[in-house]
Amino acid sequence: MIPPNASLVKYDNPVLVSRNTDKKTPRARALKVSPQQPTGAGPVPSPPAKQKVAATDAKAAQQTDEILNSILPPREWTESGQLWVQQVSSTPATRLDVVNLQEELDRRLQQRQARETGICPVRRELYSQCFDELIRQVTINCAERGLLLLRVRDEIRMTIAAYQTLYESSVAFGMRKALQAEQGKADTERKIQELEQDKRDLERQVNELKAKCEQIEKRAAEQRQVEEKKHTEEIQFLKRTNQQLKVRRSHLQRIRAASSIC
Repeated sequence: MIPPNASLVKYDNPVLVSRNTDKKTPRARALKVSPQQPTGAGPVPSPPAKQKVAATDAKAAQQTDEILNSILPPREWTESGQLWVQQVSSTPATRLDVVNLQEELDRRLQQRQARETGICPVRRELYSQCFDELIRQVTINCAERGLLLLRVRDEIRMTIAAYQTLYESSVAFGMRKALQAEQGKADTERKIQELEQDKRDLERQVNELKAKCEQIEKRAAEQRQVEEKKHTEEIQFLKRTNQQLKVRRSHLQRIRAASSIC
């Protein structure tokens, strides 16, 4: 049985848990039954040292399995109405396994065309699986070191999640600002159109007032010319009158002079 999604983490062979996923009972899981000791009337002999060591090793192996299952939970999937469970492997890793893990990581990075730089979900997923596999290998040899690596992994994921949330919020903020800018742009364009219309109206009023001013100046010039002409004619008339009066006066003076001589 092959699991649906292959991972860089090493798992045991899948185990059939239940043939009917709707009615899962605890009895459907495989039970580990400890061997019963024979009942006898005599005293129970103390187990030899080898049995104590074996029991200690079994207990340590059980604790390691529990820690591994808490760090890397078993995978479950359904196929043809059957529930399959696959637990993480508790087999210690050798140096060859680490080399194979590195080669498999490089192969999958190239196979899935992961980007070498920048943000790449594929590269992040594969390196996360590789880190989980390293945690598994370290936990088998030293559970405390594995739990410490688990803390490091969780902290890295929390930091990445925080950065992702910050990025999403910044994108949302940028979108809001862009929408506000678009709305402000529309308002500004409408205001510009209104101001341009006002400008055209004012220019039309200015042209009308200029035309009125030109008409008024033209009328004033014509009226001034008429008045100047009239004033010139009056001056000429007064000059002629004055000249006639001077001639008449001189004539009278001559007459008086002639009468006085006589």
